[in-house]
Amino acid sequence: MQPASYHLENTWSPDGGPNGRLTFTLVNLSDAPLTGFRLVYTSLTRVIDPKACDNAVFLRRNANFHEFAPPAGLSLAPGESWTFSVSGLNRTAKHCTDGAKSAYLTLSDGSHVTVSVSDLLLEGRVSEPPPVLLPEGKLDLPFAIQPWPAAIDAWPGEGFPVVLYPAKGTDGASLKAVATAQALFHRLFPANHAPFSLIAAPQGKALRFVERSDLAKEAYELAFSADEIVLAYSADAGRLYGLTTLVQLLDGARREPGKFRFPIAGTISDQPRYGWRGCHLDVSRQFHPKENVKRLIDILAWLKLNIFHWHLTDDEAWRLEIKAYPQLTSTGVLRGPDEPLLPQLGNGAEPVDGFYSQDDVREIVAHAQTLGVEVVPEIDIPGHSTAALVALPDLADGQEAPESYHSVQGYPNNALNPAVEPTYEFLGRVFDEMVELFPSDYIHVGGDEVANGSWLASPLARKLMEREGISGTFALQSYFLKRVKAMLTARGRRLAGWNEVAHGGGVATEGTLLMAWEKPEVGIELAREGYDVVMTPGQAYYLDMVQAEAWQEPGASWAGTVPPAHTYAYEAEGEFPEELKDRMKGVQACIWLENFLSRAYFNRLVFPRLPAIAEAAWTPKAGKNWDRFAAIVRLSPVL
Repeated sequence: MQPASYHLENTWSPDGGPNGRLTFTLVNLSDAPLTGFRLVYTSLTRVIDPKACDNAVFLRRNANFHEFAPPAGLSLAPGESWTFSVSGLNRTAKHCTDGAKSAYLTLSDGSHVTVSVSDLLLEGRVSEPPPVLLPEGKLDLPFAIQPWPAAIDAWPGEGFPVVLYPAKGTDGASLKAVATAQALFHRLFPANHAPFSLIAAPQGKALRFVERSDLAKEAYELAFSADEIVLAYSADAGRLYGLTTLVQLLDGARREPGKFRFPIAGTISDQPRYGWRGCHLDVSRQFHPKENVKRLIDILAWLKLNIFHWHLTDDEAWRLEIKAYPQLTSTGVLRGPDEPLLPQLGNGAEPVDGFYSQDDVREIVAHAQTLGVEVVPEIDIPGHSTAALVALPDLADGQEAPESYHSVQGYPNNALNPAVEPTYEFLGRVFDEMVELFPSDYIHVGGDEVANGSWLASPLARKLMEREGISGTFALQSYFLKRVKAMLTARGRRLAGWNEVAHGGGVATEGTLLMAWEKPEVGIELAREGYDVVMTPGQAYYLDMVQAEAWQEPGASWAGTVPPAHTYAYEAEGEFPEELKDRMKGVQACIWLENFLSRAYFNRLVFPRLPAIAEAAWTPKAGKNWDRFAAIVRLSPVL
């Protein structure tokens, strides 16, 4: 890769404004003078006061997109630099990823060229490196199982079988399950020795399957003896989980013999703590190709997580092909300097796009079903809809003043208007195609972060409010979501959403599942109102949050600092009264990708916290052990 012709350094100082000051230095590394240009950078630390700018002219901002011009007549000879500063920031910078994430120049001829960008530096002092977050750990039993089972009473052997093989007379469905577990292992650990053989093998051990109706569908039991292993189950899910545990035990004993062992005798009796054990992935901000999504689903299956919540649309892009509206995945995914959607976090001079065709979706859903993972799709409405509104501008009230409201992320007029009747025709066609693609009982409709004040400048919305006798943004949102829920019910689906769905009167609680993300107390409030709840608070389960307070620790920080030990120890039931605990259906990790510009970054923040959430979702509270978890989790696969 050729070095960039231009480079941008950025520093943050606590001086210069209520939230400090950003200082930028553009260095001309090319062989020619630079003049008549404009600079764009993207950053989550946004400028909200355009006048608070020194030695530059603020031109415009769109969410995380910022554009500046140098002072008139400025020319940078090769090797020279231009420095300017901005204050009037929306928040204080706390970490090295709070500065510019990408940059480009628009040259005098209108062309664009990418600028390389450094991490944000801390002005005036040395920035602390991140601490070690995962101890070596300590084992109470030498078995590499994750999540840890509900009950284990087993003895380690001195050696381990070369392979496990199905006992004579094994039925076809169980043989197929063995092949599924084997294929999963090979995809995750392609260099490691196969755990199974479908024929009897010398120095192997026979595996006998027993179907037992007294076990729950996700439960299994393993009995170890000198002659064989018996796997008892009642349904496909329990059988596959039992096989996964066997694979983990054998692989751990092979990879670190002595530290990890394979059972020679005893039993494992296991079933999950919660029915909803989820992981969410936002692919709107940063696109992940199909193979990445399938690998993440493989990892979920390895960790016995059973829900993949796929966040397919947001302000930044609409990623799901809808044949009735091809504009959604042409106009609605294309970001670039000269495109309808401006560059956002991590985007430079080159346009970016990416979406999932309906064939891609069918392939991913089928892959997940094979592994016992349910795919719950999300289209985020009514807010977070910039991409949809750019692709389908007729869905806006043309009389509404531009920039009459802004979302918390800085997007102007980004919410589908409840008073624009064609919106419901649009959503009906979208839902018609989604129910054909996704067999899940649930369709997640977002419902989050609609800015208070949205739609109040819309004449159509004002008429609707007068006609329906409602007032304010959230009463309008409730009107909208009630209609959406009726549309889903008519299509045989249930509504899932974020906790703000309950605002302004909410929707009928029957058949509605809400995710408590803003803080843990919200989940208890929702349960009291009669909603079923999945706990996914940012303070413990948002995997984009920083893991330490050190400046050099990457990640977001709005929900505080979330070290792996805290994620592991967090008890989602919290202060739920006994009579409300049935409303809490489970827990979920959330992976929001604003900051995730590389696979290495993804793996650094998602692991080991995703396995920690998986163990919290599966293992009873009394069975959790941080030191044991830390000793085992290094064996987990990563993306």
